[in-house]
Amino acid sequence: MTTVKEILKNKCHQIYSVKSSDAITLALEMMKEHRVRSILVIDDTQLKGIISLGDCAIKVTLTKKDPDVVLAAEIMTAHPLIVEEEYTLEQCMSIMVVKKVRHLPVINNQQVIGVISIGDLVGDIIKNQTNQISFLETYMNDYGLDAKGNSNFSFLG
Repeated sequence: MTTVKEILKNKCHQIYSVKSSDAITLALEMMKEHRVRSILVIDDTQLKGIISLGDCAIKVTLTKKDPDVVLAAEIMTAHPLIVEEEYTLEQCMSIMVVKKVRHLPVINNQQVIGVISIGDLVGDIIKNQTNQISFLETYMNDYGLDAKGNSNFSFLG
């Protein structure tokens, strides 16, 4: 089973964050610059929350608040769900589906070491399925089977 640690190996190790006292404008600028859809809120190396692009749209834009004035602490999801490196892809997917979240901060020794997204998990599933399909195609070709599993060998007799 694929683990969070394996998923993080294939990702950029940059953690994008703001402080709880930063204006939402900074979080939005970081999301735009780094092409991410969530930003962590970290104060003194401690994870305090997470802000998604949806949070900004719903809690700031739709309520016509000024993103230069609204602080991260005001709209963040405090105490976000977290995972550790040993969690499996299946465990993370279950958390995301049941809790309806798209990003999970990864913690090791009470420190944030990364973030995994639903996109990371889906990408890993697709990669694994592609590998399985390739293996099965090779197997079938090596044993003279067509796509339905029928033998391509003709017997004379």
